[in-house]
Amino acid sequence: MPFVNVKLVDGVFTPEEKHALAKALTDVMVKFEGSEAFREVVWVLIEELHTDGWHIGGRPFEGPKSLMTTLSKSKDVVEMIDGTPTTRKEWAAAAPVLG
Repeated sequence: MPFVNVKLVDGVFTPEEKHALAKALTDVMVKFEGSEAFREVVWVLIEELHTDGWHIGGRPFEGPKSLMTTLSKSKDVVEMIDGTPTTRKEWAAAAPVLG
């Protein structure tokens, strides 16, 4: 019995969107299993977590309203990277910790 657990920021999706997401995830699991009979044993749990529990880059994430701020910080960091690091040591040298 496959169990798919989805965690979302609270209040981002409507009940109808969550139902559609669960159906689509079930469809994917059935496709990969290869048998329609599999559908009846696919479990999908969608958990909505309060925004107080989400942090990205060590900063509170408030869902869509803070997404642009979060993305702009990521873009700034990406633009600071020198070259194309592939190892941990290269990453440490190419993207130093900001104070």
